[in-house]
Amino acid sequence: MDDSGNNGLRADTLVATVRGVLPSLTPAAQTVARLILEDPATVARSTITELSAASGTSEATIVRTARLLGFAGYPQLRLALAAAAAQPDRLVPGDLAPDDPLSAVIQKVARAESEAINDTVAQLTSERLGLVVDAIVGARRIDAYGVSASGLVAEDVAQKLLRIGLSSHAFQDAHLALTSAVLLRPGDVAIGISTSGETPDVIEPLTRAKEAGATTVAITNNPRSSIAELAEHVLISAGRETEFRPGALASRISQLLVVDCLFVGVAQRTYDSSQEALASTRQAVKEFTRRTSHPRRQP
Repeated sequence: MDDSGNNGLRADTLVATVRGVLPSLTPAAQTVARLILEDPATVARSTITELSAASGTSEATIVRTARLLGFAGYPQLRLALAAAAAQPDRLVPGDLAPDDPLSAVIQKVARAESEAINDTVAQLTSERLGLVVDAIVGARRIDAYGVSASGLVAEDVAQKLLRIGLSSHAFQDAHLALTSAVLLRPGDVAIGISTSGETPDVIEPLTRAKEAGATTVAITNNPRSSIAELAEHVLISAGRETEFRPGALASRISQLLVVDCLFVGVAQRTYDSSQEALASTRQAVKEFTRRTSHPRRQP
């Protein structure tokens, strides 16, 4: 049974889920959601009247926010937050400060990235991952779209799949992404990577890929974003953004975890051909390195 007591959110990922859907909420609902993110334990102890006073919103807004988050009402949200509060180590903000010593920086960054990985694992089901693995294994070609930090993740997934003999390409330029997307066919796969799920340079090529008949996949922090609504398969990543941890830091580790799980799943399903491809590519790089590290002397 789901320990959050609602129809989808779990206590161990509740705060991460609220963080992910925050950009999709109305301004009033965002005010309530930010209080949950800032101090979930206090919200769990607050009556609806107390939370209304603290947030400067109406009780009706709080009820609507709870429902937008997937709960029947505010009492169910409080129960889920109380369950999350039983894991205090996950609710301590631990934000980086300008005067933090490097010893604290190391601990806080490590903790935040570990938390992002754990939250991603909790939301990454084998069923969802398996469907994407199936699609990639049977694809003629795989496109990956992303910009900025998500573009680096797109490059990572493309080079990993290329190493095991699959035709995969990453695009950070929207024009090139669109050029490739319209040439995809049914059975091909297009992967859009966007932390917010609202990046136009990713949404547009993914839309065109879908129109071309390709299977579409979204990797995003926001399960209610435009890219999530567009894609056939959605894989949720997690990560908390702060002043010293912008989106690039907050999401990169969890996105790479999703990519690594995809890669291993595909390599397992194509074990013989993957091993042959890995051996060939490894040998080619080894031979190149040997030749270039000992250049021939010119006469």
